[in-house]
Amino acid sequence: MTEKLLWFLAGVGLGTLAGVLYAPQSGDETRETLRSSAQQGREFVADRTQRAREQANQWVERGREVMNDQKENFRNAYETGRQAYQEATTPKTGTTNS
Repeated sequence: MTEKLLWFLAGVGLGTLAGVLYAPQSGDETRETLRSSAQQGREFVADRTQRAREQANQWVERGREVMNDQKENFRNAYETGRQAYQEATTPKTGTTNS
């Protein structure tokens, strides 16, 4: 994603430069065009940054869910094993060994 962003910004820069060199506009119009292009570039970067943050937050939340599920599975397995051990090692009452 970073590489694509760099290529995008390079394209914006080259396009702006070409526009300045070949523009049949006045200096004021050219400066306004440059400001507009720069603003669009900032908005694009801000939008991509926000999307990346949202995606990262989703991944973090999913990771937490998976960890909590694994903790619960481990607790259940531990408790089952502990109960099985206790049943296997506890002497049975009411049995006779004659």
